[in-house]
Amino acid sequence: MAKEEPPSTSKDLQELQKKLSLLIESVQNNPKVVAFLKSPVGQYLDRHPFLTLTLLVFVAVSAVPVGFFLLLVVLTSLAAFVGVILLEGLVISVGGLSLLCVLCGLGFVSLALSGIIIVSYVVVSSLISYWFSPRTALASYPS
Repeated sequence: MAKEEPPSTSKDLQELQKKLSLLIESVQNNPKVVAFLKSPVGQYLDRHPFLTLTLLVFVAVSAVPVGFFLLLVVLTSLAAFVGVILLEGLVISVGGLSLLCVLCGLGFVSLALSGIIIVSYVVVSSLISYWFSPRTALASYPS
């Protein structure tokens, strides 16, 4: 009691075979394919179909890992680029804040030094004017 295939399935397979043969014919008539098959590499691969199939399977199977690797490279480069920008911004910000702190500290130090210099100038000039002034007032007192 074997079941026979419905007639529409065999028609579908015949249409699929016809489309596949048209596709193969269009690939074989492509000028680039014809030029490749006339090259020494193409002739070598035409004489060694197992090697050709192995190479084709290898290229097809390795496309996914190579694609993932290239995606990883692009994402890593993008992350490094963004990281460098962020790191550069961080370094510039920290450096700018450090410079601001140093300049504020130098401003306070310069204010303090200016105050010390002015006070020293006033004290020294007062002492000099006191030491080298005429002592007329001291000479009139009896000893």
